[in-house]
Amino acid sequence: MAGRLFNYGGKTMIMEKKARFKAGQVCATPGALEAMNNAGQSPVEFIGRHVTGDWGEVCAEDQQANEEAVDANLRLLSAYRTKKQVKLWVITEADRNLTTILLPEEY
Repeated sequence: MAGRLFNYGGKTMIMEKKARFKAGQVCATPGALEAMNNAGQSPVEFIGRHVTGDWGEVCAEDQQANEEAVDANLRLLSAYRTKKQVKLWVITEADRNLTTILLPEEY
């Protein structure tokens, strides 16, 4: 399968799976940016997982809710950990105009 290339901060990344929904404008809170920077990771890594339906560390009920939300245009929530084990949330709004990466305590 041919991947899609993304460039972020001089790093090229490949997304192997097709996006299931649009992320819209992507933003991140200062805490999330610091956590990703400290781990040497890019927001593209987490957004790529999120938009392809890899919901990360959410419970089974939230996974099911996300699956239903993709087609029903409802809010989507994923949870991941950086390489330094800092938990991040990625939230896409129901209208698909905005996706935010944040620390849970910044919600």
